[in-house]
Formats: sequence, C-alpha cells, structure tokens
Amino acid sequence: MTAILEFESVSKTYIKKRQSIEALKSVSFSIEEGEVFGFVGPNGAGKSTTIKILLDIISDYDGDVRLFGRSARQASSRRHVAYLPEAAALYEQFTPVDILKTALRMYGIKRIDELDWCMYWLERFSVAGNAKRKIRQLSKGNVQRVALAHAMVVEPKLLVLDEPLSGLDPVGRKNVVDILQEYKQQGGAIFFTSHVLHDVERIADRFGFINQGRLLTTQSPRDLMAEHAKEFLVRYQSDAITEGQAVRPGEYEVQVSQQDLPEWLGRLNGEQGQLLEVKPLVSLEAVFFKMLEQHG
Repeated sequence: MTAILEFESVSKTYIKKRQSIEALKSVSFSIEEGEVFGFVGPNGAGKSTTIKILLDIISDYDGDVRLFGRSARQASSRRHVAYLPEAAALYEQFTPVDILKTALRMYGIKRIDELDWCMYWLERFSVAGNAKRKIRQLSKGNVQRVALAHAMVVEPKLLVLDEPLSGLDPVGRKNVVDILQEYKQQGGAIFFTSHVLHDVERIADRFGFINQGRLLTTQSPRDLMAEHAKEFLVRYQSDAITEGQAVRPGEYEVQVSQQDLPEWLGRLNGEQGQLLEVKPLVSLEAVFFKMLEQHG
C-alpha cells in the first residue's frame, strides 16, 4: 500500500493576545490508497487546523506533512487532491454546470465530453434538474450536492471533506455515502471530518480521535468499539444450542456479556456449532463521549 497522506510529529501554535495556544501537539498519522479516514473531535480540537496544514493554507508549523510522497508545501503535491469545506463557497451567479466546468479548467483537465461528464456527476448527486439554475436559487442541501459533484468531477485520488453531509436530508446522506463507498472501492482515499458519527461507522476504515490538539487514538471503529463494549451480539448456527432469537431455521442471535463470551464461544465450538458473527453492542457515539470524558 502507498501512503497518500502522512503527518509526522506535526505541531502548530497560535499566538493570540500574547498567549500561546497549542492547536496541534505532535500529531502523527497516515492514510493509504483506498482508505477512508474519519477525523473526529469536539469543536476546537484541531480538526480545521489539520486540514489547513495539509492544504498549505497554514505553512508555519513544526513537523512534516507529505502528499503522495511530496512535501505538502509544494503546490504540485495537491494536483490530485479535491477539497470540500463545511460551508461551500460557490459563485452564486454561476449555474451548477458552470461550477463543474470551472473546476475542470482549474485542474487543467480537458475532456471532449465535458458537458456530458459534468451532467453525469450532477445526476449522481441528484441535482441535474437544477443544472441551469443559479446557485443562489438553490437550497442549502442542493448547494452541498453541487459542491460534492464539484469535488468528484476532477477525479481526485484524495478527497478532503469537512462535514460533507452537512445540510443533507437522510436520503441525500445515503446517496452521498453510497458514492463515497464506490469511490473508495475504486482506490480513492478520503480524509473527512463529521459530527454525524453514525456515518463515520458506516464508511470509515479507521478514524482518529483528536481532543485539545492531541491525537488520542487511530483505530478502526470496530476495534475501538470492541475495546469498550460490555455486551456482544453473537450470530451462529447450531442444532444443539438454540439460545436467543431465531433469525431463520437453525440460525440464531444471542446477546452475551464480555465476561461470558469466551465460555459461550467454547460451548458453541464443543457442540460443533458454526460462529457467523460477533458484533460489539456499543455505538461510536457512546465511545466518543466516554473518551471525551476521560481526556477532557
């Protein structure tokens, strides 16, 4: 696997009213091809500073940041990076088609099928019906869809998304999550922040939890939840053991405590049952607040 983005011992201090504020404290992580990395933390934790550093909006920091193996201080390192801010600032007098065509030209991308390509992405984000309306005439949710299409139309290798699901209804969120999962399957990497932790669970391979400028952990949602889970849902097949709820003939789901899980699995194995799944019964949101309480 090739590292798309690398942060190595990155620190950033702001000086405000003669006071030093450490926004980042020796932050290190990396993202590889085809990986989705969710960046989670409360307001003021350092998420925006991290994004500004990788985009070279902030350049006076300690440590090293690399994009595709190049220093992030080199403009050429961001040739295959697309960024979507939380509040998309699109030219209000432009139409969605104008916005996407402008993106292609800014990236130096020439396509014979330029209009069809732009319309394809507007259709993917369910906003093609507004292709010829001015941005100022669109709802917040539709502007967000256009902004997402604007990011995807240039075929980036790394998507940097700051609250990409902001302003979208449940149908819109599902549509975007499905497109991002497809993008990931095709080898694209994603770095995104979100307060919608359920969506982090759905699409992130790993996430970093940051608080007060310090990166507390980088783990998969499943592994982290397994550490904090006290109850597990076990799905299994057995003729001898019929505990829990029958899902279908011969297949059951049962809730087992962390303490009893090893013994229960041993009994299942002894009865020659088949283990299908063990899932921790805890949400990423619950873990988030627990960690916040521990390190707040």
